[in-house]
Amino acid sequence: MSKPHTILLVEDNPQDEMLILRSLRKANLANRINVVRDGQQALDYLFCQGEFADHSPEELPAVVLLDIGLPRLSGLEVLERLRAAPRTRLLPVVILTSSDEEMDRLKSYEDGANSFVRKPVDFAEFAETVARLGIYWIATNQPPHG
Repeated sequence: MSKPHTILLVEDNPQDEMLILRSLRKANLANRINVVRDGQQALDYLFCQGEFADHSPEELPAVVLLDIGLPRLSGLEVLERLRAAPRTRLLPVVILTSSDEEMDRLKSYEDGANSFVRKPVDFAEFAETVARLGIYWIATNQPPHG
């Protein structure tokens, strides 16, 4: 199986979404970026159900960029469900959030997040952070096979 190249962005803030997408493209990442806007949509996408029932179960993204404060299901609830399912338990998940709460950081790692990144307030720093994340998870990281 070839290395997956899709990025799943789970983000409910349209301005953050736009900045993240622009930053990834500026970093010359030509990868497909699929966007869902709440926790339930993220699970539907990853488990090929609901509006994503026709999505191939073989097509897991290379990385999930997951916000914590999402409608319907929080990012932490999504993470718990991903780690509980054999098909997604090793899927790289980066918590990308504006939360600076120590409890959110601790819970993210306890629930199996691969990384916890706070969204910088400064526009340029935010763009640079996202570009580095994309380059690392797409070009540098070596995921497990299967």
